[in-house]
Amino acid sequence: MKSGFIGVIGKANAGKSTLVNVLVGEKVSIVSPKPQTTRNSIMGVLNGEGYQLVFVDTPGIYKSGNYLTDLMLKTAEDAAKDVDFILYVHDGHGGVSDGDIELMKKYSSGHIPMAIAYTKIDIMPKENIAEDARKLYEAGVDCDILPVSARKFKNIGKLEKYLAERMPEGEKVIGDDIVSDKSEKFMIAEIMREKILLKFDEEVPHGVAVVINKFERQANGTYEVNLDIVCEKANHKAMLIGKQGRAIKEVSSFARESMEKFLGAKVFLTTYVRVEENWRNRPGLVKDIFIV
Repeated sequence: MKSGFIGVIGKANAGKSTLVNVLVGEKVSIVSPKPQTTRNSIMGVLNGEGYQLVFVDTPGIYKSGNYLTDLMLKTAEDAAKDVDFILYVHDGHGGVSDGDIELMKKYSSGHIPMAIAYTKIDIMPKENIAEDARKLYEAGVDCDILPVSARKFKNIGKLEKYLAERMPEGEKVIGDDIVSDKSEKFMIAEIMREKILLKFDEEVPHGVAVVINKFERQANGTYEVNLDIVCEKANHKAMLIGKQGRAIKEVSSFARESMEKFLGAKVFLTTYVRVEENWRNRPGLVKDIFIV
């Protein structure tokens, strides 16, 4: 039996969460086209024949800008220190920059073995893969490179087998019936935030958080969910609510459908929007919001 923890590291928007979701076969992390979608370290478990892979999906490596992004960067750094293997996810569609090489060399230079998942090969010329691999090799990035497409399931089986072979011998560390370390309450908050990320423009989502006030299963099996959408500016609140409340009704309906699918039950959802100015630089508020 082989089992171990795999830290999934990489720049924002490299496709880390999508790749983990595909590998695990369950949605354990929310996804959107926007940076900072993943804010917490989230665990996803894959049980195969003779092996267990425990993926630790981390926030994207992102330029520090406030207390929240500092905390996200620390989460990613900590995850890279306490795993058996590092899977560095790189967006192949975006080419290879000097900054990419610097980060890869940083994470591959320690005592933890690393490989690169070179993603999004379905939307790029095939000849670029070999050229980028050569560039990385010549720059001194000494680790295996595995081209994959999570969206098209290209080489996902090969990646799974590769990772399984590199796990240490040992018993399963997570129970067979567990696919994530996060609670239903956490996932409900994340589903709401995902729908906001998908619906609204760049300016609003980065300053939005979701706080669950009430999450209860009623006697009839229906879940009652009461939550606050926290934003940083009054004009953001107006945008989130929309004219005659249309925007908040639409995004809440969108989220409720996904919540019901996730929970397998009807959801009665009540949504409020409140302003907490500059909350991403207020440690007390970040702690309350960041840790669910």
